[in-house]
Amino acid sequence: MVLSFGFISYVSAGDPPIGSVKVEYSDATGIGAEKGVMRRDPSDVIKVGELYYVWYSKGKISPGYDATVWYATSTDGHQWTEKGMALDKGQPGSWEGASVFTPNIMIAEGRYWLFYTGTSKEFGKGFNPDSKIGIAVADSPDGPWKRLSSNPAITNSKDPTDFDSHLIDDACLIVRDGKYWLYYKGRQLGKGPRQTKMGVAIAEKPGGPYVKYQNNPVIQGNHEVAVWPQGTGVAALIGSTGPKEIIKSIHYSEDGLNFRKTHDVHVVPRAGGTYRPEAFTDSNTGEQPQWGVHIGIRAGFLPFIERFDLITSATGHVDH
Repeated sequence: MVLSFGFISYVSAGDPPIGSVKVEYSDATGIGAEKGVMRRDPSDVIKVGELYYVWYSKGKISPGYDATVWYATSTDGHQWTEKGMALDKGQPGSWEGASVFTPNIMIAEGRYWLFYTGTSKEFGKGFNPDSKIGIAVADSPDGPWKRLSSNPAITNSKDPTDFDSHLIDDACLIVRDGKYWLYYKGRQLGKGPRQTKMGVAIAEKPGGPYVKYQNNPVIQGNHEVAVWPQGTGVAALIGSTGPKEIIKSIHYSEDGLNFRKTHDVHVVPRAGGTYRPEAFTDSNTGEQPQWGVHIGIRAGFLPFIERFDLITSATGHVDH
């Protein structure tokens, strides 16, 4: 099944339209809709040898707050084989004892670095997440994964006025200027999901320490984090939750810190992870991703993993 659901229109100020990107959904067989099973929050996709790899949250309730991290492989990005659990919950009572979810992956120094979110509180009535980001490392994308003793790698700020004083979540990694850039979302104490914003922390080594940028947040909204190297800069996909003037868009930053809107996205993927071949190469040759996976929604099913493709046309029109 393939469903076209919109396009991205280029709206750079002062420039003529340079084309449009048609977005299509299709099944991610093997990790798609399944009765009683939740799969959501997919990582970005990497390719190792002939196999694509993706990690995701898996559980039995709709949100990710009672989940473990699983992974799957594919030879074509359409037919997937679920391989098993990559990371279990932490010790009961620990910062990651109730759930581990929203994973992402980085390749660096010949090893694989699995970033994930953890919470300590059990999900239930009146639940209020206290999420932080941790790291596990392995010599193979198939594991076994060893948690870093320095975890959590990124924690919520102790200053209640900071944008990330309530929670930290949703790591997305790139290598830039010889350093490791971790983009993430944060929420301030007393704020709701629509007031989630996006920050960045930078490290000299893949395992950290990650130091938050002093002028965070870098984007004044975004409930999900998807970034990629775009030429010499960084592009970010903004989802459907946040300030009206920036949602459903692509933003670009030449320095990775100061972003401006460059595209409108008429129907945006949900918490998408993309295939980004240049994400960890520091090559300054990254391009807009051509495909990825995101959270699919279908009546009668818990969230599942679905594929999306961005089909670029040579010419197009800007639809405002």
